[in-house]
Amino acid sequence: MDAALLEAPLGELCAEARRLRERGKGTLVTYSPKVFIPLTKLCRDVCHYCTFARPPRRGQRAYLTELEVLEIARTGAAAGCHEALFTLGDKPELRYRAAREELRALGCDTTLEYLARLAGLVLGETGLLPHLNPGVLTRADLRALRAVSVSQGLMLEGIAPRLAERGGPHFGSPDKQPARRLETIEAAGREGVPFTTGILIGIGETRAERLEALQRIRELGERHGHVQEVIVQNFRAKPGTRMAGHPEPSQEELLWTVAAARVLLGPDWNIQAPPNLSYERFGELLDAGINDWGGVSPVTIDHVNPEAPWPELELLRRETEAHGLELAPRLAIYPEYLAEPERWVDPAVLPLVLRRADATGLGRDDAWAAGSAGRVPAETSRTGVATPAIAAVLAKVRDEVELEEDDVEALFRARGPGVVAVLAAADTLRREVCGDEVTYVVTRNINYTNVCYFRCGFCAFSKGKLAENLRGPAYLVPVREVVRRCAEAWERGAVEVCLQGGIHPAFTGDYYVEVCEAVKREVPGLHVHAFSALEVWQGAATLGVPLDEYLARLRAAGLASLPGTAAEILDDEVRRVLCPDKVSTGQWLQVHETAHAEGLRSTSTIMFGHVERPRSWARHLLALRELQRRTGGFTEFVPLPFVHMEAPIYLKGLARPGPTFREALLMHAVARLALHPWITNVQASWVKLGVEGAQAALRAGCNDLGGTLMNESISRAAGAAHGQEMPPEGMEAAIRAIGRTPRQRTTLYGTSPGERHGRSFGAPAVTEPLNPRVSDARLKAPPRLIRPGLVHA
Repeated sequence: MDAALLEAPLGELCAEARRLRERGKGTLVTYSPKVFIPLTKLCRDVCHYCTFARPPRRGQRAYLTELEVLEIARTGAAAGCHEALFTLGDKPELRYRAAREELRALGCDTTLEYLARLAGLVLGETGLLPHLNPGVLTRADLRALRAVSVSQGLMLEGIAPRLAERGGPHFGSPDKQPARRLETIEAAGREGVPFTTGILIGIGETRAERLEALQRIRELGERHGHVQEVIVQNFRAKPGTRMAGHPEPSQEELLWTVAAARVLLGPDWNIQAPPNLSYERFGELLDAGINDWGGVSPVTIDHVNPEAPWPELELLRRETEAHGLELAPRLAIYPEYLAEPERWVDPAVLPLVLRRADATGLGRDDAWAAGSAGRVPAETSRTGVATPAIAAVLAKVRDEVELEEDDVEALFRARGPGVVAVLAAADTLRREVCGDEVTYVVTRNINYTNVCYFRCGFCAFSKGKLAENLRGPAYLVPVREVVRRCAEAWERGAVEVCLQGGIHPAFTGDYYVEVCEAVKREVPGLHVHAFSALEVWQGAATLGVPLDEYLARLRAAGLASLPGTAAEILDDEVRRVLCPDKVSTGQWLQVHETAHAEGLRSTSTIMFGHVERPRSWARHLLALRELQRRTGGFTEFVPLPFVHMEAPIYLKGLARPGPTFREALLMHAVARLALHPWITNVQASWVKLGVEGAQAALRAGCNDLGGTLMNESISRAAGAAHGQEMPPEGMEAAIRAIGRTPRQRTTLYGTSPGERHGRSFGAPAVTEPLNPRVSDARLKAPPRLIRPGLVHA
């Protein structure tokens, strides 16, 4: 054992621990919002410091019932918890007849069998993620419990066998032999179980023995990669136990051990110490290098330490932020492990984990979902100081230094006061660049077909062999109906028609040209904003002509600009999962660069909140910025939060339920900061965010509210509850409600002509659209379909 570590002064040790934590964990400190479920307090062990375990009592059940467990879990779920912590005595049926008889009545042979049943019940009925602490286990036990949990745990406690000898705290407790507990920890690694372990200090061990125990944990963790957190827990004497008079370790001794654990284990390990066992001095644990507070429950007590209530969450947050750190909720599985789900998570459990995860793999911090009709979370007005990392990036913005990929990702990961600072910086920049004017455009969306042969996992709109069970029949709008809708939109004051749809297998590039020509013949003054990069690429490929030649033909036919859809996430690692046969990142950028060279402007978008991470968001923004630097052709940036409700990839359990509201606001704000000064218009989608959410985005760096739409099919097919049209009256009321000035614009951000503006107010209702079944069109698919993403791969 390193003598220098044993003899290190507390101040020096803590300083080194903080330095290592910052290197490995930055400023993030986590906690797990949980419910504590004491499935049984019977235990075959008799630890001399424990008040959790007790012998059977006449007239009392040995185990909680299914209803009792579900009541606890449902209360926790309603309170925003993510974790269901099952703590119980070790194999009580080996010691007590009452346990054996009750298990038999429950239809189980063992406590572990009943635990597996209850964990599965909680998982399925409430969505809480079980973390299981049932004691010493075999590989078969661990394997069985892995199917109904996201993590398991067993405290090593100590490494000294003498503590189990007569007179020691573990005498009479066969499961507290260090060798047996080390075997369980190793077996967990072999079974791919994310695992929690740790040490208990102050029960008679020496400092050297603590370090030896931590060293053994480190060896096992490095061998299998499964030890997701290490707990340093201090002994607290409890009345009525054999160790009631045993001296407790001092706070300084606890801090020394925590800091030594950080130094010994290194910067990348997750180190936890329970805040409730340090009482009012719990903040000092941050000075010793912890990066996690452990489970904190808003609804249940700490049944192992009932005399020590958890600190209120707001107090925990204030103390964390007072140390210049950020507090965030996590899941019972750490982000590092969720990043490799095929290795660490049972496939049946993974969908339930993803439902509770945010883009970083931490716990979602609100219940908002894009497209939902619910209220948006209250905007925070908390004060505080952003972390040095966030402050440094925002200083670069103020100094007009272009942000790099790491800078942008750091802003996306902001928490607490950091979020407030990022949103404020974005809004300040918006005011400097755009003033207090908010623009919107009177437009009509026409989705001319929902038939598509591409396999985008997020799309609930397209109909094909893989989407037969989704909303509504397959349709194809005749060109004459497209023209009729455009004429009607013109009469209602529109300046733009937005044309997009699925890629029908019978479409060629001639179809898109025909549509443009037909619209311009009937409504020559209407701006045709049409066709995603995928439609353009497919159209050119079916005709066998270069992109520039095809785009020039479209422009001659009346195309005036391109929507930035089909971008999704401009990171091919993500696209291989999300839309493998769609245009690649390079192909999407090529279409828009070519369009800009041909004199066509375009918008840019991102569709986020599904399978990607903040690093991909940063890459996406910088790819757009670099293209805009070369061409200047993008008119705006439009964040599109993933609407998950009917999306196939979500229904299959392979995606998150869209971004959190914090993530949605940060996307708009960070875009304002990262794209400056190249893209100056940032739009809030009222269809995805709702009016209230869009207003919040307008206070976070946005200056545009998008289009009135008249019809919208794609978001509603995915489950969005927001309406298909927001007329100018509604647009302007929403804008004025936040103290801003509305301006009706053209597609290219000029001011809408007075005649158009006047017609748009008090417009009559639209005629019911005609969407004939696709079979009526009698189209025939070619023998070979164009799949640019697969060609690129």
